[in-house]
Amino acid sequence: MTEQGVRWTAEQVLALAPDAASRKAGSRLGAAGPWSGAGSGEGSVWGQCKGSGSRPYRTVVDLADVAGPAYRCSCPSRKFPCKHALGLLLLWAGGDDVVPASPQPPDWAEQWLAGRRGREATRAAQADGGAPAGSTGPEAARRRAERRAERVTAGATELEQRLTDLLRGGLATAEQAGYGLWEETAARMVDAQAPGLAARVRELGAIPASGAGWPARLLEECALLHLLGQGWLRRDTLPDALAATVRSRLGLPATPDGPPVRDRWLVLAQYDTADAKLTTRRIWLYGAESGHTRLLLSYGAAGRAPETALPVGLAMDAELSAYPGAGRTRAALGERFSAPAPAAFRPPGVTTSEAAARYGAALRDDPWLESVPVTLGRVIPVPDGDRWQLADADTDRALPLTRAARSRPGLWRLVALSGGAPVTVFGESGHRGFTPLTAWPEGTGDAVPLC
Repeated sequence: MTEQGVRWTAEQVLALAPDAASRKAGSRLGAAGPWSGAGSGEGSVWGQCKGSGSRPYRTVVDLADVAGPAYRCSCPSRKFPCKHALGLLLLWAGGDDVVPASPQPPDWAEQWLAGRRGREATRAAQADGGAPAGSTGPEAARRRAERRAERVTAGATELEQRLTDLLRGGLATAEQAGYGLWEETAARMVDAQAPGLAARVRELGAIPASGAGWPARLLEECALLHLLGQGWLRRDTLPDALAATVRSRLGLPATPDGPPVRDRWLVLAQYDTADAKLTTRRIWLYGAESGHTRLLLSYGAAGRAPETALPVGLAMDAELSAYPGAGRTRAALGERFSAPAPAAFRPPGVTTSEAAARYGAALRDDPWLESVPVTLGRVIPVPDGDRWQLADADTDRALPLTRAARSRPGLWRLVALSGGAPVTVFGESGHRGFTPLTAWPEGTGDAVPLC
């Protein structure tokens, strides 16, 4: 349960926002003006916010849930958290003067909190007693897996033929055919139940329009696709870890198989990516004792943010289990023993040269890896012509920022936080450069989300 004397920072609250518009709207509601009856107690915060209608919106946040904060608001928004929940949490972060501690929430808040916590207790009791066996047995599951493997094999074989036709006809034919050729091929990979192949094929369609040097980039991506297809077709000859990586890259389902690791996990970063059908949330965690950096993935339907949300800079006592694969970076969140709470520790930093070496070493186990999680210590953001890079404060080496990072407002937050002095930066380092996600000032200081 969250202690009432320990309140989050504004940055930790805004890190929960599902998008930039919600962050901006929530910030406007983080003042006392529209709020009435605000209070906090027993791991919860509540209040009523005046809106355009005759009745104020009733908003309550459960901070005591070990899975992360949960929200209830009477507004019609489909976003979680909505702008009122964000505004209420920002108000609460301001201290007791604006959101005083209270021994008892109002009836409308208490009813939701009691019902929710009762359901959580029931689920926990059922989990302790063991879930009932499903109606489908292992033999049926094995047959389904075999049928899917046959479809994937057919899809990989067809893709190999299409890549062969492309190279035989010359890369210039890809520019003439346009995006439609790749969309048709991607649809065939979806039919083959290989969504990972489909996603990579769709990316090929944009390369001919990506500017100078596109033939080389297209050839590189075709080579990686060929390698992935061959990896599947020859999976029986691969080491177990590499075979698991191939299945993961193809988009085949997997379950965590690593032993649970209990630790105090610091939330390093959280950000969303979206396409027409799905929103994917990535949450990076760092274990204080294990020193492991792990990735949690959660999903939401198009237009809706995933429900799992963990504020950056907080830490929780929990168990994580790794998924199969060579890198074993992705993990599943298991039993949680505490709600997220402020933490003073941070991961140790490395130099830019060490970060590049880590990515190179990781590619030996996973040739399709786009980036690795890295914490850079004592780096300074400096301009490089019309680009930016993170330069080591103590050496003459630097890492360029990715194009995506250069276009985000987080770059200017990083520059302002540094002010020309060294900072610690966590992010993703790969062949396109470094994408900063969170930063800390030298010495002590709260984490500053950059995404």
